[in-house]
Amino acid sequence: MANLKTNFMGIQIESPIVVAASSISSYTDRIEMAEKTGAGALVIRSLFEEQIMMEAQRLEEELAVGSESFPEALSYFPEIKHGEADEHLMWVEKARNTVKMPLIASLNAVTPGAWTKYARQLEGTGVDGLELNVYAVAADPKRTSAEIEKELYEIVEAVLSEVKIPVSVKLSSFYTSPLNVVHELAKRGVKAVVLFNRFLQPDIDPLKETLKSEMVLSSSEEMKVPLRHIALLYGRIDCDLAITSGVHSGLDAAKAFLAGATVVQTASALLKNGIPYLSTMLRELEGWMEEKGYENLEAFRGKLSQRKVEDPFAFERAQYLKLLMSQR
Repeated sequence: MANLKTNFMGIQIESPIVVAASSISSYTDRIEMAEKTGAGALVIRSLFEEQIMMEAQRLEEELAVGSESFPEALSYFPEIKHGEADEHLMWVEKARNTVKMPLIASLNAVTPGAWTKYARQLEGTGVDGLELNVYAVAADPKRTSAEIEKELYEIVEAVLSEVKIPVSVKLSSFYTSPLNVVHELAKRGVKAVVLFNRFLQPDIDPLKETLKSEMVLSSSEEMKVPLRHIALLYGRIDCDLAITSGVHSGLDAAKAFLAGATVVQTASALLKNGIPYLSTMLRELEGWMEEKGYENLEAFRGKLSQRKVEDPFAFERAQYLKLLMSQR
């Protein structure tokens, strides 16, 4: 039987398929099922600072209703404040006590101080690692790419200076040079990068003339973009690489490892097919490895990265021109 053990972010895990941050981690029975069906680790749904801010504002508004009518009565009751991240932190601790597999917390903040504040709090829950979910849209046409990247590096450096657990960064593909951004993050001590963050895209309903948003699960086709970047990065940076878009089967995972990925993260496949489908993915990966004669992941990891493939230009524009010519 093929050996699927690997090391991710300095954490020893039993299999290379990691459950990505999603609603799966909102229920302890689902977390337990993920462990039982072979997940190497699980990323807990993100702590969003914006959500905390909105809830705190809503509480203040509700407490203010009627206060102008009987202001003297306010002194009879203790001051009520929003608990900030307490509920999320208690849930992470509960998840940590539920399973033995490695758990990775996820954090998305909007203010500089909040990144470090919540990073410290999440570390205190006993998680094995922290994933910085850099989910932000560059919406200001006056901000340069250099300014955006500088802000990212400052956030990462601040978090790294505050926590001792390994830190990964989940990036979008919209940077001017994602490869350079990964290079800079690795230089600063990030243990892994996760490619790529799937932004939920707003849509427009032309009949109602309104905006609409919907959760659309990924497809295997979306894996091609991170696959190319992993293949270009493998062997050139000093940190682990993870693919999180479009991994829907054991063969998808095999492709990721051939390109050079350390692990794959999946959520859409499990939300679509059920958590037990994870064991199907692992069996498919094991079957492929046994058929090819690979005893472990290191035997073929990066075999088709740009540094090792016979046609290194296949991952660049030369391949595009070749395909255009073939259409004639």
